[in-house]
Amino acid sequence: MSIPCEKVLFVCVHNSARSQMAEAFLNKMAAGRFQAQSAGLEPGQLNPLVVEVMAELQYDLSANRTKDVFELYRRGEVFSYVITVCDGASAERCPLFPGITKRLHWSFADPSSLSGSHAEQLAATRVIRDEIKAAVAEFIIAHA
Repeated sequence: MSIPCEKVLFVCVHNSARSQMAEAFLNKMAAGRFQAQSAGLEPGQLNPLVVEVMAELQYDLSANRTKDVFELYRRGEVFSYVITVCDGASAERCPLFPGITKRLHWSFADPSSLSGSHAEQLAATRVIRDEIKAAVAEFIIAHA
């Protein structure tokens, strides 16, 4: 008997960086156990810094598009977990999905708020990427 795949939704403000990285990591690291999606409260444009640092780990996000969390809600999507990866105030704006959904909050810095040279922004985005990857790995261990 196979274990059913649990659906996980990662949410951030624009679905341009943090939630995209978390989705990619969970789908690859826990393939078959979890199925991840991501969406934003105010969908924007994919962050090129994120595309660049994820490519360093062989994750191609270049064709990804941002998605609207409220559209998923209106469609009646059901998730086992909804994980917000933005600041706490923004996370409070996330809709309550139907069904028995566990809500988790992981706060990570927003790559779109970084300043400095391109090299400095890339270095800071790598730190955020690695923090998200570690959180996803911990989630898999805790919930697998």
